[in-house]
Amino acid sequence: MKLKLDENIPKSAGARLTLLGHDVDTVLDERLGGSADSRIWAAAQSEGRLLATQDMDFSDARQFAPGTHHGIVLVRLPDDEQWRIADYLVGWFSQRETNSWSRCFVVATVNRIRVKRP
Repeated sequence: MKLKLDENIPKSAGARLTLLGHDVDTVLDERLGGSADSRIWAAAQSEGRLLATQDMDFSDARQFAPGTHHGIVLVRLPDDEQWRIADYLVGWFSQRETNSWSRCFVVATVNRIRVKRP
């Protein structure tokens, strides 16, 4: 799967996801850190990448309706779990099910993954 990791996702997650066979770009590697959300979104869409982010500006499923984009995974972890975000991403993207997340709006939490499909 083609992924773009937002700047609020640790860079170490990218290397680990690449080892799983995913094609991963990061906002920081592309020197887009601090850029407007619209620029990050445009970059992900122009490259055909699912965006993994913790940015609540991407949380409106009406604005980012499933089927109208290449996909969003909105990661929602409590503060005391933030240090494990790379572990969670690797766990989630190790599952076959994630191959069907293209064009979906996904909210991933410690205990649950909700997938809104087109």
